[in-house]
Amino acid sequence: REHLKRLKRLVKHTDTPWLSDHLCWGSVDGRYTHDLLPMPYTFAVARHTAEKIRAARDYLEVPICVENVSSYAEYHASEMTEWEFLSEVVELADCGILLDVNNIYVSSQNHKFDPYDYLNNVPHHRVGQIHIAGHSKFEKYILDTHDHPVLDPVWKMYAHAIKLVGNTATLLEWDDRIPSFDEVHSEALKANKFRDQLAAITA
Repeated sequence: REHLKRLKRLVKHTDTPWLSDHLCWGSVDGRYTHDLLPMPYTFAVARHTAEKIRAARDYLEVPICVENVSSYAEYHASEMTEWEFLSEVVELADCGILLDVNNIYVSSQNHKFDPYDYLNNVPHHRVGQIHIAGHSKFEKYILDTHDHPVLDPVWKMYAHAIKLVGNTATLLEWDDRIPSFDEVHSEALKANKFRDQLAAITA
């Protein structure tokens, strides 16, 4: 509760229109993993998570968006796909989605599913922002490292995503091995090409 009190003071100080957090877990009994771990995709967990989101939203008095995380493990207990779980949570909580396209790609490669199934089947009207980033490929898995330019498959997914959700605000994440500002800015501006193409189609 103390965390929510501090967060509410920050919300009021910054006059933020909405806030977001990752749809994940990272601690048990006060012990923290310092990582963003996926949840078991069950109906019970979806209901419990939605209740927590609604309670936080009502206390903070601002809309909330939840962000999909990159995944490196799966649970035998899961009853649905990740995108079905995300959809269930946001519908029950009546909250928004911060759609991380790179995370979808990373998880799709690690768990062998079609990332376009994910994009096509989340509630598009709930997407409040999109994230894009670079990642690193290792021998057996892909890691969401935020230390590379956005790769072509992710740009293609981004183009598809904005066709579905519209010209939504987009954030490029680059947290490590950061090059010059001009290089990062140039990478971010690549998103405009796809946004302009969408505008031309819908004009």
